[in-house]
Amino acid sequence: MSVKVISELLQAESAAIANLVGKIEGQIVSAADLCSSCSGRIIVMGLGKSGLVGRKIASTLASTGTSSVFIHAAEALHGDLGMITDRDCAILISKSGCTPETLMLIPPLKRLGVKIIVITGNPASPAAKEADVVLDIGVSTEAEPIGVVPTTSTTVTMAIGDALAIALMTRKGFSKSDFAQIHPAGNLGSLLKRVSEVMHTGNAIPQVPPSASTMEGILEMSEKRLGHVLVVKEGKLLGIFSDGDLRRALQAHPNEDITSLSITALATAGPKTIDAGALVEEAVRTMETKKITALPVLSDGLLVGIVHLHDILSARAV
Repeated sequence: MSVKVISELLQAESAAIANLVGKIEGQIVSAADLCSSCSGRIIVMGLGKSGLVGRKIASTLASTGTSSVFIHAAEALHGDLGMITDRDCAILISKSGCTPETLMLIPPLKRLGVKIIVITGNPASPAAKEADVVLDIGVSTEAEPIGVVPTTSTTVTMAIGDALAIALMTRKGFSKSDFAQIHPAGNLGSLLKRVSEVMHTGNAIPQVPPSASTMEGILEMSEKRLGHVLVVKEGKLLGIFSDGDLRRALQAHPNEDITSLSITALATAGPKTIDAGALVEEAVRTMETKKITALPVLSDGLLVGIVHLHDILSARAV
C-alpha cells in the first residue's frame, strides 16, 4: 500500500509541474519584468510551509545575481516591515490567497509604493486581486490521501520560483564567473575559481632550461614534488617531462644510462596548456579528458605557473 501511495504522489507532483508548461510562462515573464524594473531588493514573504519555500526562492534569487531577502510574514507585521523601502518589490506566497497575515501586509506595502507579485493557487483570492502580477500555481488540492498536507502546492511553488530566478539570471547575463564571485566556498566555489588563484608560481614551478640533463630534470621534479618538470627558455614553454615519462624511458632503454641525456630529447614537446584566466572547472575537465595530472599555465604565451589536479581536489575537500 505504501509503495502505491508514494508512486501516486510522485506522479501527481510531476504532473502538476508539467501542467504549468504553456500556461505560466507569460506570467513569469511579467513577474521578471517587474523584478527587473525594481531598483532595490526582491522581498519574499510567506507563512508556514509557504514561508519555508519562500526562503528557498529568496536564496536562489540571491545566489543567481538578483538581490533578495526573505522576511517572515508574521515578523513583518511586528516591525520587520521597516526593512522594506519604496525601491523594493515583494513576492507574497499564499496557496489560498486568504491568509490573514498575508492580507494584512498588502496595505502597508501599497502605501510604500511597493509592487506586489502573488504566488497562489487561487487567482480569484483577495491577495491576487491586489497584486500587480499573479503567478497561478494551478493547484487547488494536495495530492496526498487527505488532500490538505502541503505537498504538490509547495513543489509547484518552488518550481515557479526557480523559473523566475533563472529568467532573471538569463536576462542579466549572469555567468559562471559571476557565480564564482558569490560562491567562494565548497566544491562549486573551487571549480569556479580562476586557474591563476590555485596554480604554483615563481620558484614553486618545476622548470629547467633546454640544456639541462635528464638527471637535472629529475632532481628538479623531485624537489618541487609535482611529478613534472617543464622545459623553459626565456619564459617560453618548450616541453614537459613527467615521472610517467621517466618510467617509460627506463623501460624503453633498460641497458642505457638515460640520466646524462638532454631532457629535451625525452620531454613531450608542445604539451597541453591552459590560460591563467580560465576557470578551474576547465582545467579539471581538460586533465580528466587527456588523462593527465598537471597543466602548465600560460599568460600572453609565456609560462606563469603550473596547476596540479591534487591541489584542486584537496581544495574541494576542505
